[in-house]
Amino acid sequence: MSVLDAEEYGTEYEETHVHSIYEQIAPHFSSTRYKPWPIVENFLKSLPNGSVGLDIGCGNGKYLPVNPRIFIIASDRSANLVDIAQQHQPHTLIVADNLNLPHPDGSFDFAISIAVIHHLSTSARRIQAVAAVLNTLRRPSVAIAESQGNGRDEGKALIYVWALEQKHSRRGWDKDSEQDVMVPWIMKQKSTSDIATEEKTFNRYYHLYREGELEHDITQAGGFVLESGYEKDNWWAIAARRPD
Repeated sequence: MSVLDAEEYGTEYEETHVHSIYEQIAPHFSSTRYKPWPIVENFLKSLPNGSVGLDIGCGNGKYLPVNPRIFIIASDRSANLVDIAQQHQPHTLIVADNLNLPHPDGSFDFAISIAVIHHLSTSARRIQAVAAVLNTLRRPSVAIAESQGNGRDEGKALIYVWALEQKHSRRGWDKDSEQDVMVPWIMKQKSTSDIATEEKTFNRYYHLYREGELEHDITQAGGFVLESGYEKDNWWAIAARRPD
């Protein structure tokens, strides 16, 4: 399969097994997503007042109200989720694809990508998605990049992905499990009789990241890792761009 064919296949596969599903389950999905994850909340609250940044793959926008002293341009591939997120003002909401972001290069103080990139179906597309996030950030000075420091003049991105190593979760995946899986979303809805309810299952594609893989993808995408770790079945990393 050529690179062009693989790209087209990935686009079609994700449309079927990710994008179209979230359009259908958006209200039900949103009703289960209301509590900010602690590391994401701390990251947003640690930003200097007046910071301007991005929430790429914002879902229902649950992170938009976390810090009222910053401004966020939030985007999601799902128009239905963006409609739900519009309740969080005064932030800006747009429909956009992670691989085709409409933002100017090198312009933002921060970005977050929470539980999004694991929905990309090939390694090349996942690295491209990480690069798209990093490219929106202000570049650090050479001195900061060389020291892997935590300077104030660099833009920073917080990225979260599902972990392969979660043997203590109800899913039971671990380091020897398959990394590319279909994860069911079960939604109850009224039947045609409008009395009884029936369940409908939607299978969503996920790539489960193994330890060190997120850091690898960040490096391949032209970034460097400031900090990384594991939290509740997820790998996360705070990263910045490398200077020119």
